[in-house]
Amino acid sequence: MTEAGQPTASPTQLPLVCGVVGGGRMGAGIAHALLLAGSEVTLLERDKEAADAAAARVERALRASADRGKIDDPAEPLSRLRTVTAHADLAGSGLVVEAVPEDLDLKLTTLRAVEDAVAADTVIASNTSSISLDTLAQALARPERMLGLHFFNPVPASKLVEVVLAPSTADGLRERAVAWVEQLRKTAVVVQDAPGFASSRLGVALGLEAIRMVESGVASAEDVDAAMTLGYGHPTGPLKLTDIVGLDVRLGIARYLERELGPRFAPPALLVEKVEAGHLGRKSGRGFYDWSREG
Repeated sequence: MTEAGQPTASPTQLPLVCGVVGGGRMGAGIAHALLLAGSEVTLLERDKEAADAAAARVERALRASADRGKIDDPAEPLSRLRTVTAHADLAGSGLVVEAVPEDLDLKLTTLRAVEDAVAADTVIASNTSSISLDTLAQALARPERMLGLHFFNPVPASKLVEVVLAPSTADGLRERAVAWVEQLRKTAVVVQDAPGFASSRLGVALGLEAIRMVESGVASAEDVDAAMTLGYGHPTGPLKLTDIVGLDVRLGIARYLERELGPRFAPPALLVEKVEAGHLGRKSGRGFYDWSREG
């Protein structure tokens, strides 16, 4: 038996019990992926109301998977989901993925609480899309146990997970993480810790330039997106993707990258104005597109 109380298994086998902290769109999607891979999942939220909402998100995702023929019965994976409101309930997890909002102080507080609750051999991963893994890892007593597992939105449809290695990440965790991602039926790309990693840095650069084009009247949002979907084969245009990710999220990442990498990541005034007006994209019903009639 391991210290975490799980049966001994190959290190490259996805842990039988996994935890996810944060049950929003990303956290629920990560829980969905872990359930489909056969793990038991403990999903932690701040209170019962949020936990119930997170469970409903996972259930909807599982039913959608059944509708697409990916699984036979959503009830079976759903039976392996447990929603909780106390960090202590993460004990016994072999892997815990932090998926709280992209706020440094919140992530640091969350990661310390996770480490206090789990065993010494539990792997702790952050789903951060831009915050330095080294900064996060150094908040832990055992920084070598931490790495980044950056999933993409929407998690069920996305085929990519960015595995981010901090300077302190234990050597063997790279191989284990890549194997776990493959068991989730996704493809891993491995990157070293750097501002914005690879995906966020490139994605934000494209998104910001698309916003500048709309701001200066070069083309409409629809036409800019069509140029990238029809001309370059992107599945979603950069402005519609900004709406899906959240304009506030994209603004926060842009400001972070501006501090770390310089003025080429300075957010356009149009992005700042939309966020200040509450036009955050799909979640608010309005961004560069009108989402008010969705669902």
